[in-house]
Amino acid sequence: MISNKFSGLLGGRLIKITEISTATGISRTTLTQLYYRRSKQISFEVLDKLCGYLRCSISDILEFKEDEQ
Repeated sequence: MISNKFSGLLGGRLIKITEISTATGISRTTLTQLYYRRSKQISFEVLDKLCGYLRCSISDILEFKEDEQ
């Protein structure tokens, strides 16, 4: 299972979606979907822009967790 940590990352740094959208060109819709964990997929391009802007690694945004079954 992939765990989405994007909202926690933004909250911890007090960064707004509008700020990221303006700086990176990523649409507010894409960022909002990711923030509220509604995304079904994310492109490498978006991940690259987010990691560059936030100066973080992919594992700071997404995390793999074993299913508890």
